[in-house]
Amino acid sequence: MAAALALAALSPLVTACGSSADLTIYSGRNEQLVGELITQLEERIGGTVEVRYGSSAELAAQLLEEGDATEADVFFSQDAGALGALGGAGRLDPLPATVLDAVPAEYRAEDGGWVATSARSRVLFYDPRQVPEAELPTGLDALADPAWRGRLGYAPTNASWQAFVTGLRVLRGEDGARAWLEAFAANEPVRFENNIQILDAVNAGQIAVGLSNHYYWYERVAEVGEANVPARVHYVPGGDPLGLVNVAGAGVIAGSPDAEKARQAVEFLVSDTAQQYFADVTAEYPVRSGVSSTVHDLPPLSDLQPPDIDLSDLESLQQTLALLQETGLA
Repeated sequence: MAAALALAALSPLVTACGSSADLTIYSGRNEQLVGELITQLEERIGGTVEVRYGSSAELAAQLLEEGDATEADVFFSQDAGALGALGGAGRLDPLPATVLDAVPAEYRAEDGGWVATSARSRVLFYDPRQVPEAELPTGLDALADPAWRGRLGYAPTNASWQAFVTGLRVLRGEDGARAWLEAFAANEPVRFENNIQILDAVNAGQIAVGLSNHYYWYERVAEVGEANVPARVHYVPGGDPLGLVNVAGAGVIAGSPDAEKARQAVEFLVSDTAQQYFADVTAEYPVRSGVSSTVHDLPPLSDLQPPDIDLSDLESLQQTLALLQETGLA
């Protein structure tokens, strides 16, 4: 499992050092998104929390390298694949049933090592001035149609794109994924640095369709109003790989010096309070039933039709990066 994160391990973000905090979290979720939530977590556990921020893949690699010497108590990941890599390497302790049962079975590890904290759906941003909704691609293979040449946008270095391609490899195998990527590359998709730039390009009419995550559109609408956002968002139905639902999640590091506080921290992240935070502040999907956004008008998570995939299987990042290099889409 460690091999899956070998590329990230070449340049780890943090090194072990002494800490006087009551709890140490390695967080692949950035401080801008979850800093306020960490403050609430400190109040909940009644102690201080040190957070070391970085990319999920790099932090997972760091945890594998540190092994039993790590000072980390909790891994808070942006991506299920990094959690799957740690779980497969035996670096996560099983969570109690009270935590696991807070979310549906598809949003927690089969062995109980991690639990989802929020979900996000892959979607298509599209410009209705160029593409009426009825003419949108019906699924993954439709994007290979030459009619879309030069009209599609993607963010090759973004973790969500890489997780999508990993999901494609899991669903269709190496040969099937390569065939689609080659067809996609032949349509000369436009590269962007991040998903925000994709949304901006669709809004400006520079591209017709962009592959992204749902919450960027909802955040923009909350900021400026839907009338000022020309782009629209389309959820791809039918279990198509384009509709992958990935999750952020958390687990307790095996051998944590304060396992009880670590479990309390993960329990907090699936509590009604934290779930409402994700629903309202980050425009993500809460994974706990009975919680919905009071700010964003998202279709219910239960109404989405993602592909059937074990999210722990998204851990093979190294193979994905190699395939993207091979097909010219890295």
